[in-house]
Amino acid sequence: MPHQESSISHSSPGPWKTSDPATVEQQTRFIHLVRLGWDLRTLGVRSSLVLPVAGDPVLEVHAAAGILARITAVRRHRGWVFTWRPWWARLWRRGAWVWAEADNAADIVMSIVVSEAGA
Repeated sequence: MPHQESSISHSSPGPWKTSDPATVEQQTRFIHLVRLGWDLRTLGVRSSLVLPVAGDPVLEVHAAAGILARITAVRRHRGWVFTWRPWWARLWRRGAWVWAEADNAADIVMSIVVSEAGA
């Protein structure tokens, strides 16, 4: 049986293909948070992606007692980072962020977030 093409044109721009910089940034933020949520899942950690109508998406990391952290993805001049501190406390302090592209980002996030929750 010959391979049939779908009726969707591959040349038409889809929802993920846009030239609007703000939309591209929001989609990239979303993708990083979804990947982190999946990586946390493989560690046995429950998380939820929150997509507010206005504002940026947030990944909530859950524990039995409630929410451990709210993680955001932020673009910096050298790449994307995950941070779990309020905007006024993210001033590049050690332990306040991790590179989003790091292979072990979920491990780093969990080790710091859990240690902060226990403190």
